[in-house]
Formats: sequence, C-alpha cells, structure tokens
Amino acid sequence: MIEPLLADMIDPLIAGGIACAAAVLGMGGTYLIVRRSFAKAANPLVQTQELRDAQERGRELVEQSRREAEQIVRDAELKARDDAIRRREELTRELDAARAEVRELERRAEKREDAAEQKARELARKEKHLESVKEKLSDRKEALEKKTRHLDELLEKETKQLHEITGLTRDAAEKMLLDRLERELSAEIAARIRRHEERLREQAEAKSREILATTIQRWAATVTAGATVSTVDIPSDDMKGRIIGREGRNIRTFEKATGVDVIVDDTPGVVIVSAFDNVRRETARLALTKLIQDGRIHPTRIEEVVAETQAEMEKHIMELGRQGVLDADVPMPHEKLIYYLGRLRFRTSYSQNVLSHSVEVAHLCGLMAGELGLNPQLARRCGLLHDIGKAADHEMEGGHPKVGAELAKRYGETSKEVLHAIVGHHDDVTVDNIYTVLVAAADAISASRPGARRETLE
Repeated sequence: MIEPLLADMIDPLIAGGIACAAAVLGMGGTYLIVRRSFAKAANPLVQTQELRDAQERGRELVEQSRREAEQIVRDAELKARDDAIRRREELTRELDAARAEVRELERRAEKREDAAEQKARELARKEKHLESVKEKLSDRKEALEKKTRHLDELLEKETKQLHEITGLTRDAAEKMLLDRLERELSAEIAARIRRHEERLREQAEAKSREILATTIQRWAATVTAGATVSTVDIPSDDMKGRIIGREGRNIRTFEKATGVDVIVDDTPGVVIVSAFDNVRRETARLALTKLIQDGRIHPTRIEEVVAETQAEMEKHIMELGRQGVLDADVPMPHEKLIYYLGRLRFRTSYSQNVLSHSVEVAHLCGLMAGELGLNPQLARRCGLLHDIGKAADHEMEGGHPKVGAELAKRYGETSKEVLHAIVGHHDDVTVDNIYTVLVAAADAISASRPGARRETLE
C-alpha cells in the first residue's frame, strides 16, 4: 500500500528534472544560434548593425529560455510538493482506517474470549452441580437398596411364619387360592362373556341391516326381465317365402352360417330366431334384419351379410364391455376380460341380464364398502367381475365361479380379493375375505329385487 504512494511522490520529481533538461537544451540551441551570428559577423561583408541585432536577439532568447526553464522547474516543484502532500494525506487516512480495523478486530477477539470464559465458568458450575446430584442419587440408591433388602427379609420371615402356621408350601397356597377364585368367579365370568357376545351380536345385526337398507335405498337401478327369444319383423308374409327360398335352400344356408334355428310359422309379420347361444342369436337377428331390408336373399348374399354382421358384433361386444367398465367406475382390465363382460350383455340368468346385474352388484359393493370404511373401488371391481365365468362356462369345465376365477387369473387379475370374491361368492370355498361377503350380499340384493327375475315378477 505504501510503495505505490512513494512511487507517486517520486514521479513529479522526475518530471521536474526532465523540464530542467529541456531548458538547458533550449539554452544550448540559443547559444548555437548566437555563435552562428558571430561567425557571420566575422565576415567582413556583414554589416555592424546586423551583428548587434543578432547579439540582442541572442541575449533575449537566452533570457527567455532561462525564465521558461525556471518557471518549469518551479511548476514541477509545486506539483511534486502538492502530489506528495496529497499522497501523504491518503496514506494517513488509510493507515488510520487500518488501525481502526485492527482495533475492531481486537475488540471482537476480546469479546469472544470473554464469552468463552463465561461459557467455561458456566460449564464448570453445571459439572459441579451434576456431581452433587450424582452423589445425592447414589446416596438415595443405597438407602433404597437397604430398605428393599430389609423388606425382603421381613417378607421372607412373614412367609416362613405363615408356612409354619398353615403347614402349606408357597406353591400349595397359591394353587388353593387360585382354585378358590376360579370357583367363585367362573359363573360371573361366563355371564359377562355371554352378555358381551349378545350385545355384539345385536349391534352387528343392527349395523348390517342399516348398511343393507342404506345401500338398497341409494342404488335404485332400473330392472327388467330380459327376453329369451328374438323375433324379427317382416314387412309382409311374402317375405317368409323368400327367407325359406326354393326347396328351403336360403333358410338352410342361413341356419348353417349362424348356428341358430329360424322358425317360420303362421304368426303374421314375425319370424322367430332361436338359439342356445345368445350372441349367435343376436348376430342372426341382426343379419336377418339386414337381409330383409336389402331384399336380396340368396345363399351367397346370406353368407356375406352373416360374415359382415359377425365382425360388427365382435366390435359391438367390446364396446358393451368397455361401457360396462365405465359404468362400474373401475380401472380398465385386460382386453379379453372386457370382451367377456360384453358377452354378458347377451346372457340372462332367470331372465335377468347378467351385465346389468354385474354393474348393479359392483355399485352395491362400492356403497357397502364405503359404509364399512373399506376400499370402494376394489369392492366395485370384485362385484363387476364376480359373474365373468358365465360368459364362457359352457366352453370350460366347472361352475361359473371356478371358471371366472381361472379366466381372471389367466388374463392378468392379480388381486387376491377379486379372485376370492369370484370363486367364493356362492360359498363354494371357505369365505375368509370381507369383500367376498360384500359381493355375496350385493348379489343377493340384486337378484332378490322385485321384478329383477321372472319368478319374482308378481
């Protein structure tokens, strides 16, 4: 910090020296000019007046150069003196600031030392207090141990005296006391247990009735008996002959392509389509409706329309399955399970549509699960898939609960609750899952609703 200040003080002195040198050089130049003038004067041809003028100009130039040199030296000295004073003042201010900073650091260090000493004194005081507390606790511990030993000795003496008086050992006395308590309290304990069980049974019965009633009230689905026979309207009785065809070739081709039976009787304006498989029956009904509207009924056209209708039916089944999943408000399962759900739309159980029944059971399960504090979405999934086996039970061995569980497991259903609800909702296995109980209850509610099934229509 000091070295730059000293350098700044030296710079004006150097400048003054340079100015003096310039003045000397100027005087030297003037001297040369005068010398040339005298040389000219030595020539006899030069006039005397010119010599005097040259000498006068030389003296003036020398005097002017001297004055200028002196002025330059004075200016340089003044500037150097001013710069030195200014630098000295700046250096003084910086030194004062540095001293103040050092004093502040010393003050802070002293405060820290004081704080450290205070903490050390506080720690020493606390350690002394802790030592005194430890000594007191040690004394109390020794006193308690003495009292405990004394009490143990007294108890041992009293026990020996009791044994001598009664003539019984400790084990025999304990056994006699416990046997007596058991005889006196067994009846009271049994009565209390019985009352507790009765109270729990009454509460469970009332709560279950309340939940079932609330669920039935909250879910009021529209139920209608599903048709088991499909009919197709025809514009006139002449169409019956066209459907039968020459020597019955059209109706035989149609029955062979669709796998259904077509009944053409004397009933006016109607043709009946009958089949065990409801999907085939619906496909045949749609195909026959298209043929009647088109008017071109012959074996080749029948095969084309049936193939086209079967492809449309597959798409329609997937749409019905997806709509059922959306109506039940559950995550989308495997595509194959969606297809089987769509097939349930064309399956009836005691004239009750199975897909509508499954969606209804799903919502009933969700409502009861919400009342019980369970997972409503999982309960709805169990209810939606509980009858999935009815879409394929004639293709696989076993009842629809077993078939449904195998299908669900095959196509990615990993939830143990869902699989157990499918296989156990008809008590085919031991029920050990609450969701299975909910599905069984919702299944009974949906099936027992007045008008849901044909035998309950009255």
